[in-house]
Amino acid sequence: MGVSVEGIIAAEKRLKEIVKHTDLQLNASLSSKYECNIYLKREDLQIVRSYKLRGAYNAIDSLDKEDLTEGVVCASAGNHAQGVAYSCQKKQIKGWIFMPSTTPNQKIKQVAMFGKDFIEIILTGDSFDDAYTQAKSFCEEKKKTFIHPFNNTKVIEGQGTVGVEIFKDFVGEIDFLLAPIGGGGLVSGISTYFHKVSPDTNIIGVEPSGAASMTAALREGQVVKLDKIDKFIDGAAVQQVGQLCLTICEKLIKDIITVPEGKVCSTIIQLYNEQAIVAEPAGALTTAALDSIKDQIKGK
Repeated sequence: MGVSVEGIIAAEKRLKEIVKHTDLQLNASLSSKYECNIYLKREDLQIVRSYKLRGAYNAIDSLDKEDLTEGVVCASAGNHAQGVAYSCQKKQIKGWIFMPSTTPNQKIKQVAMFGKDFIEIILTGDSFDDAYTQAKSFCEEKKKTFIHPFNNTKVIEGQGTVGVEIFKDFVGEIDFLLAPIGGGGLVSGISTYFHKVSPDTNIIGVEPSGAASMTAALREGQVVKLDKIDKFIDGAAVQQVGQLCLTICEKLIKDIITVPEGKVCSTIIQLYNEQAIVAEPAGALTTAALDSIKDQIKGK
């Protein structure tokens, strides 16, 4: 069965005691700059500092007892790894976490902290895709369940709970909703939910220019593997989006904006200096995209 609104609502119930219902904050500075009302969904204040816990826990908690007993495997550049690690510790099951050897040390430490004694971290390759290949081989050899970071129905439905919270917390019409795209799980979940509850909202995906795999896939009408990517925006630096995500995005998102890595870098500094928000590169993507649509969003 595919991704559904019912699945997203079920995920919200499942996650009630696990994730933090994060704030949807009106940002006065950005609102003034762009002459509209801009709200930021503060998933940087989530338990594992990103929305990825939502999809990871929803997918793991949906497994049957036998699969849980055997343990789970994931590949991640950091945020999904933290979500899986936290879920393993909560469920008290074994997890094997494959991460690129280029992963920042701080993220490796965080994964170890969230997973405690329940996880094993394997550093391999230079990119998410390298780690993914190794993790899949390990799964086949050891007969373990792989928790995909984005191309998985339960993961997408878990990420869709971000949309449920936004819709619940906002009073009135939402004209535009911008979501970052790495593999496409978050934007797929949000757009599925919003298509049902707020069909007039324009959903816009935002990708790094150096890893615009969804843009390439939509242009070709099929999943495309990029030859090389810029890894600076590590949380969204994916060579190939999920097939499931592509199918949803083709139908439900209005547009995709690509943002240069340098622009994201200056946005991170700006968010910190002006708002005391510590955003990782992937978290700053949507704010960095606002200049591209400033005429469209005026008064919205």
